[in-house]
Amino acid sequence: MVAAEVIPGPRIGEAWGLTLHPLQHSGPKFVQRTGMLEPRSRQLDGHVASGCLPGEQILAWAPGVRKGLEPELPGTLICTNLRVTFQPCGWQRSQETPLSSEYDFALVNIGRLEAVSGLSRVQLLRPGSPLKFIPEEILIHGRDFRLLRVAFEAGGLEPQAFQVTMAIVQARAQNSQVQQYAGIPLSKAGQSSGSRKPPVPLLETSEDWEAERKKQGARGWRVSTVNERFDIATSLPRYFWVPKRTLDSEVRRAFGHFHQGRGPRLSWHHPGGSDLLRCGGFYTASDPNKEDIRAVESMLQAGHSDVVLVDTVDELPSLADVQLAHLRLRALCLPDSSAAEEKWLSALEGTRWLDYVRSCLRKASDISVLVTSRVRSVVLQERGDRDFNGLLSSLVQLLSVPEARTLLGFQSLVQREWVAAGHPFLTRLGVTGASEEAPVFLLFLDCVWQLLQQFPAEFEFSEFFLLALHDSARVPDTLTFLRDTPWERGKQGGQFNSYTQIYNPGYCQPPAGNSVNSQLSVWDWDLRYNSEQILQFHNPGYDPEHCPDSWLPRQQPSFMVPGPPSAVWLFSRGALTPLNQLCPWRDNPSLLAVSSRWLPRAAISSESLADQEWGLPSHWGACPLPPGLLLPGYLGPQIRLWRRCYLRGRPEVQKGLSAPTISGLQDELSHLQELLRKWTPRISPEDHSKKRDPNTILSQSR
Repeated sequence: MVAAEVIPGPRIGEAWGLTLHPLQHSGPKFVQRTGMLEPRSRQLDGHVASGCLPGEQILAWAPGVRKGLEPELPGTLICTNLRVTFQPCGWQRSQETPLSSEYDFALVNIGRLEAVSGLSRVQLLRPGSPLKFIPEEILIHGRDFRLLRVAFEAGGLEPQAFQVTMAIVQARAQNSQVQQYAGIPLSKAGQSSGSRKPPVPLLETSEDWEAERKKQGARGWRVSTVNERFDIATSLPRYFWVPKRTLDSEVRRAFGHFHQGRGPRLSWHHPGGSDLLRCGGFYTASDPNKEDIRAVESMLQAGHSDVVLVDTVDELPSLADVQLAHLRLRALCLPDSSAAEEKWLSALEGTRWLDYVRSCLRKASDISVLVTSRVRSVVLQERGDRDFNGLLSSLVQLLSVPEARTLLGFQSLVQREWVAAGHPFLTRLGVTGASEEAPVFLLFLDCVWQLLQQFPAEFEFSEFFLLALHDSARVPDTLTFLRDTPWERGKQGGQFNSYTQIYNPGYCQPPAGNSVNSQLSVWDWDLRYNSEQILQFHNPGYDPEHCPDSWLPRQQPSFMVPGPPSAVWLFSRGALTPLNQLCPWRDNPSLLAVSSRWLPRAAISSESLADQEWGLPSHWGACPLPPGLLLPGYLGPQIRLWRRCYLRGRPEVQKGLSAPTISGLQDELSHLQELLRKWTPRISPEDHSKKRDPNTILSQSR
């Protein structure tokens, strides 16, 4: 049996759920080495320490009281080499869900650490900074907008308050990126068998991709294995979809003419016949021959005569803009924000975050019109093909088909368009310390929340599921969000150690013996949440009549018409502009010297594409919208602040929000229905049936 050594204290093992060796209570076990606190501790045994993870060490602890929430909770603040957590008195952490506590803060998730003494002494603690006084309170601001505020008890325990505060400061400084993000091998992983089936297909095998292709009904496509050894691009998955008649040799040559080797491939096949593709920017410095040009054009057309190239980043913010807006939003949502109450909404507008949400929803609405209105090939083109392409492709699918709005469908969508497609999670979330930080994935989740607010009966999942996914992006327990590329994720999981990578920028080999079960993913919710919490992931207002298989046949529906013969369009600034060719190299050698943003720009339109096409619905007849398509509002107050997420550090603001449980939501709904019956004048059953709106939940009550 291996025991852990911690600083002395009254039965800390019982509070943390540990079985500790008696010698652990003999005295202080911290020494000062090169200005850093280091525990003389052995590695915890996962079978002994039910509350600790394998490899986790307790560095310091102190009794205290959690403040800011009602009622205040007495307990213990604990710092380990992986996280900071508050353990309420009498609460036992479940071995089945070792990361389920809402009080856990991964070290990398701590954005700001403050020590408070009295009413005026406040010190912002940065890595390496000494603590100038014994704190009476400590405030831990999470980068996910959470706040942990703990007041320490007096009566001779001041040294413990000092020690745990300094332990947090120094653990953040000591915690290297490789050590922190090598993955936490949860105890449940060791109990999993090799034949365990993931709750969501991880798309790491050709069989997974083939099953997904058949599910979408993409008969004109096949699974390509040309990148099986990652010798085309490590940021691409091992398998992807290409046109059925395109040879892998043609795919290899064609992909070489796109930025980072990310050539055109199928993102999603619409049940009506259209295809949504995504690719990187044209690498115009290349010199394609006639065969290459034909292969590129054939892959972009995807068997359609009507082709639309969409400049993804047009009208959308840059990565630097997204990062700056998110930083301003976090600063504004702090409890001690300097913004005056009467000017708070103006300050919120000044962050530009809601503007960027609005821009993404508008762009996605326009693209969904392009995909749905005619049978065509719609190509999303972004220089890197790893950020806004995934955001827009995901939103288009959410707007277009009810299947993506189910709990399983949405998880599969994120796995395919973000994880498998190579979104650089570590870089964009600021874990690697690179300058390219920009929370594009969190911006996407905000857009989804806006859709959930506008169409509450259309989504099977709830706001609490989005919150869980939002917070899981910064929890280092699985490989889902722990790497920038599929190659790094698979290499860490030991899937293809025998393969030799060709292109591998900036990858650090993790330490030996610290691997995780690659079959565990963020979708294994039972590792972090109990059954009652998982039940809250389901939206009680979801309309079960919105069955994914009943809304639209797999054949081409009558409302979708073929595009004009051999039509090539550019969609830019809300307008369609005809083009003479798809590729920038054909019949124009001078384009070889320009950047990938070679396409001409049209004047920006004051109307969205949906407004233009459905304002004069010549090809729609009397039907204004096809079945299953959602077009969100994005003007003025239609875009709202996600208060339950961004204002979690201000408990007083959370009052008045909807109840956090399904039973509470049902009680609140019953109360609203009772008020509605009292306020609604009596009308005849015939008039009631005429005025009833089938798209609302409240209309089901009489």
